[in-house]
Amino acid sequence: MTPRDVTDPDVRDLIRLVEEATSVFIRGDMRRYVELVPRADDYTLMAPSGGEPRRGFDGSDDALDALEQFFRRGEAELDVFETYASGDLAVLVAIERQHGEVGGLSDQDWSLRVTQVFRREGSEWRLVHRHADPLVHEISHEHVGALARGEASATS
Repeated sequence: MTPRDVTDPDVRDLIRLVEEATSVFIRGDMRRYVELVPRADDYTLMAPSGGEPRRGFDGSDDALDALEQFFRRGEAELDVFETYASGDLAVLVAIERQHGEVGGLSDQDWSLRVTQVFRREGSEWRLVHRHADPLVHEISHEHVGALARGEASATS
């Protein structure tokens, strides 16, 4: 069987899948999330909390249990800004407009700007790369500079 290029209906199906995955993630249903969005072997992550990019995904029971304790009771809506598709790759540029209880904090806005790269392997989409950041609300250049220096805020 020869691979086929990603079509517009393929991208629409992928968006529906990611919409559901976004909702189950913020609710803490990590096992369902992993079922919906399997990772490619060469998966990379640029986490919303910053730091160096990471390779791989720990889908062990212990890791998923920890994530389920970290993310609790939330709601999300995926706001797709742009999509790109070529060959067997699809890219979604979106905002995950969400709120929830995260890391023991009370329910609050946890919206993220997200770029996700998917590769179709056979009939399945696999997440190859995810880059997320919390900069949904614009910040000043001074604050950007402070963050780039590793400071918590521009007033630190």
